[in-house]
Amino acid sequence: MKPLRIIFMGSPDFAVPSLEKIEQSAHSIVAVVSNPDKRRGRRGKPVPTDVKKQALHLGLPTIDADDLHSETLHRQLKELRPDLFVVVAFRILPVSMLNIPAFGSVNLHASLLPKYRGAAPIHWAIINGEKETGCTVFFLNEDVDTGRIINREKTEIGPMETTGDIYNRLKHSGAELLLKSINQISAGTVKAIEQDHAQATPAPKLFKRNTRINFERSAQEVHNFIRGLSPFPGAWSTYKEEKINIYLSKPLNFQKDLEPGELYSETGRLMTGCGEGLLELLQLQLPGKKAMSGQDFVNGYDLHPGLY
Repeated sequence: MKPLRIIFMGSPDFAVPSLEKIEQSAHSIVAVVSNPDKRRGRRGKPVPTDVKKQALHLGLPTIDADDLHSETLHRQLKELRPDLFVVVAFRILPVSMLNIPAFGSVNLHASLLPKYRGAAPIHWAIINGEKETGCTVFFLNEDVDTGRIINREKTEIGPMETTGDIYNRLKHSGAELLLKSINQISAGTVKAIEQDHAQATPAPKLFKRNTRINFERSAQEVHNFIRGLSPFPGAWSTYKEEKINIYLSKPLNFQKDLEPGELYSETGRLMTGCGEGLLELLQLQLPGKKAMSGQDFVNGYDLHPGLY
């Protein structure tokens, strides 16, 4: 196996274990490309991304990438003579950039492609009630998340697991899968396969407009929606004309005639009606307040007029 010259591209903490795993291997990271430092607050100093922060800690050279179409950036990357671009939780690379490395560009994606192509694959897998998900390492091409698959690895989704739980699991198992794939590329043993595009499903970005809870849905569907958006960006509803985030819930095997969004308490538990069945609300957060348990909400707030 010939050690490869790698340019690593990523920004959030999901990509950090992958960076560390490659840095510890026989391969050479010749540069780390990340988003520019971002100011937090009006007077705060610019703060590097999680990936850049760890790259600096490891003594790796870094490049701030503002414009991925920049000729200056492309020239800088070419001069590093990379064998491979490794991309984890970064931006969409222009086709002109994909042609720079000798062995192409690979990406670690947090779904079992071709399912859940897009920006929020873990969230949508849980929202849709999937029983399993996983990671895919694939070659990048001109279309987003459509390239040839190198390796995939599955993991089960437990009935109470949140996006945060799966995110933390996949960022580590995905790093292992990524290094395995890089080693195969180096050894010339990759047997990449085309994706079945007919099986593709979307995982679009999450905004305020598509993260609001619809209590007309069944309790199981609402539960999947809440845990799929927990802890970020958070499923929300409205309580007394204020936005309220709900992070944890549990479907109940309990008989009570409640309207969708109507709140009810028994033995300190906070419950709400759904289109079908009841849901216990385990963790909530009002604007400007810390997250609280359902029992704390019962003790401190009026249950009327409910959630809408």
